[in-house]
Amino acid sequence: MSTDDQKISGNQRRKMRSAARLYAVQALFQMESSQQTVDSVIREFEEFRFGAHYDEGDMAEGDHVLFAQLMRDAVNWQATIDQMTDRALVAKWPIARIDPTLRALFRAAGAEMTQSDTPPKVVIMEFVDIAKSFYPEGKESKFVNAVLDHMAREARPEAF
Repeated sequence: MSTDDQKISGNQRRKMRSAARLYAVQALFQMESSQQTVDSVIREFEEFRFGAHYDEGDMAEGDHVLFAQLMRDAVNWQATIDQMTDRALVAKWPIARIDPTLRALFRAAGAEMTQSDTPPKVVIMEFVDIAKSFYPEGKESKFVNAVLDHMAREARPEAF
């Protein structure tokens, strides 16, 4: 562990992990809309978004390792994650028909659920909070909670 890692408190580390998840959703959305590669988007976010200072406010510092891992896993496992998401969605609403922000969110959450040891309930809570930041009205966050719960029970049934 480096001296920089030792200076980061547990609370700060949680905030950085939460920011990395939010950035992953934004970056996956950007990749889909702009046809950029995963490496170019990771580089852009790490260079220009993490901890950036703007007139409107500051961007949070994110956990670079978690962000890059979520991005690469979401891309590498996209077909599997999309199939799992489709099974959690209503039959008339396959993943290709849902809002691209939600699609990015499900892919990032699915990547963490299937490729990490983060407890599924933590993944659900974190990504429902992200949904609330994009959709403050509340109905989408309930939808996200239901879909992620279904995905988690499929991906990690032993956790329930």
